[in-house]
Amino acid sequence: MSEIKYLELLSKSFKNIAETSTEIINLQAIMNLPKGTEHFLTDVHGEYEAFNHILRNGSGTIRKKIDDIFSDTLTENERRELATVIYYPKEKVELVQKEYKKKSMNLDRWYITTINRLLLVCRLVCSKYTRSKVRKAMTADFEYILQELLYEDDNLKNKKEYFEAIIDTILSINRAKEFIISISDLIQRLNIDHLHIVGDIYDRGPSPHLIMDTLEKYHNYDIQWGNHDILWMGAALGNKACIANVIRICCRYNNKEILEDAYGINLLPLATFAIKYYGNDECKKFRAKEGIDTDLIAQMHKAISIIQFKTEGIYSERNPDFKMSSRELLKNIDYEKGEILIDGKKFLLNDKNFPTTNPKNPLELLPEEAEILEKLKLSFMSSEKLQKHIKILFNKGSMYLKHNSNLLYHACVPMEENGEFSEFEIDGEKYKGKALLDKIDSIVRITYFDRKNTNRNKKYVDFLWYLWSGEYSPLFGKDVMRTFERYFIDDKTIHKEYKNPYHKFINSEEVCNKVLLEFGLNPSMSHIINGHIPVKVKEGESPVKANGKLLIIDGGFSRAYQKTTGIAGYTLIYNSHGIRLASHTTFGSKEDAVVNEIDMVSSHIIVEEKQKRMRVKDTDIGKEIQNQINDLKKLLNAYRNGQIKVKKN
Repeated sequence: MSEIKYLELLSKSFKNIAETSTEIINLQAIMNLPKGTEHFLTDVHGEYEAFNHILRNGSGTIRKKIDDIFSDTLTENERRELATVIYYPKEKVELVQKEYKKKSMNLDRWYITTINRLLLVCRLVCSKYTRSKVRKAMTADFEYILQELLYEDDNLKNKKEYFEAIIDTILSINRAKEFIISISDLIQRLNIDHLHIVGDIYDRGPSPHLIMDTLEKYHNYDIQWGNHDILWMGAALGNKACIANVIRICCRYNNKEILEDAYGINLLPLATFAIKYYGNDECKKFRAKEGIDTDLIAQMHKAISIIQFKTEGIYSERNPDFKMSSRELLKNIDYEKGEILIDGKKFLLNDKNFPTTNPKNPLELLPEEAEILEKLKLSFMSSEKLQKHIKILFNKGSMYLKHNSNLLYHACVPMEENGEFSEFEIDGEKYKGKALLDKIDSIVRITYFDRKNTNRNKKYVDFLWYLWSGEYSPLFGKDVMRTFERYFIDDKTIHKEYKNPYHKFINSEEVCNKVLLEFGLNPSMSHIINGHIPVKVKEGESPVKANGKLLIIDGGFSRAYQKTTGIAGYTLIYNSHGIRLASHTTFGSKEDAVVNEIDMVSSHIIVEEKQKRMRVKDTDIGKEIQNQINDLKKLLNAYRNGQIKVKKN
């Protein structure tokens, strides 16, 4: 399209010199506002309550704003109460209402005091945004009132009674609770301008579906897929190896309610099968790691694990290019002696009961197992809620993201021992570095959005299982996943999973710069942000690598890993002042937070401090706005020199 044709199209939105000039002025003003706050989380693993609290408190940034405003005027208890009102306004107000009624105290006075304090916090949070953006973030019920109160001019003394009258009216018509909820929600929303989830929403924790429900309604976010996310994506597309893995992990962490109650997956056929074949089996290695342990859970756990090992073996056999023969272990067992041969070495099995395995054809599924898998596949693919959540992962997710000079991905960019990028062959061509991640991203999208192409997609759906645990998967980042070995062999030397050499090189600034250059970023101003490997803080490990070039922010959000890491996770905050890493203490419960005002304490580490405050013009959005300004200036010139006629309103 020629430039003049493009400007003709643009003129339909900006019909004359005045409209065009006004838009240029507006956009130029936006460019000079402070950069919005980005919030980074990774490896949340179904821990909804902690995830939800982190979003509500902004990794401690809301409490910091309260302290900045009120440190000299409010006590510690008053500031804690105000913070709790902002985090959980409905629950806290209802609790205060009960307490004040019980003690016959003046509730209106509390309302007035709290509303005025909330307005001060809200004004500070809103100060970096245009009035238009703030207005769009408001609830419709209180939009006009909030605008009046937030943009009160303290010098207009004659309006003092006007503002007091607004608040008095809110109280008199019994809308104080709703107003406090509205202003608190506005503070939360504007406190985080953009949310990044750097992988692994699913598995281990009890409520990944609630996290997905929250994200579905969230105002601005993106997701970089993790290996646990891709596992569920594969399961939702009918990949039987992924389905078996998903169910096994849910049994292992006693979370089958996610499947049955949240997603409507029918596990009764599996339970019936498990009782039939493993009813007299102690299933010692298959006891649940969390919650109330039962024999049935252990039996289902073992039954689906054996089905998984068979299915993975079948997938490996039909995809020799995956080089996953290490997952065909059922073929290496001497069932009479109770031994297995792995990498030329024999190991004794701690469990010799394989009632559903045919020693002559170990990967063969019993007719009952095959039927169970078909029923589970149908159940996964027809679950409306699961399909809705998985669609979000496909629509909002990617293998990696470049955003405001930072590079985000979950696990790694596969490397060799010499520090070179690993090559992996897909569809007859070899890919490495950025090209490998781009190709995988394309395959994942094709698998979902072009499902009618069944011949090609059968191979691609299989590939989703490879991404879960394959040696060159950028989402996995290890040589092998030794699930069978950890269950059936006590000798821990064979449990070892070796990290990709990438994880050895991330302490090197030179290698990190190489990765950034590979993705077209300037190493002098960019960072790599990833998770996947929990940082063992209690052993002295630091999440900051290569002089701040790379940040690993998996610090144990999952309760299952907190004994290993010593903390309850990391989050990253990138605002106009720089980059800060927040480490968190374990979150108790929502009830504890509301009743006892116990916050999730966050300790902040300054990773990078900007000497000059960043503005919108320094961001990716700023570049887009600058392009719009340039186009509008061309339109303005076209109006002035007569190339384009002024349109009538």
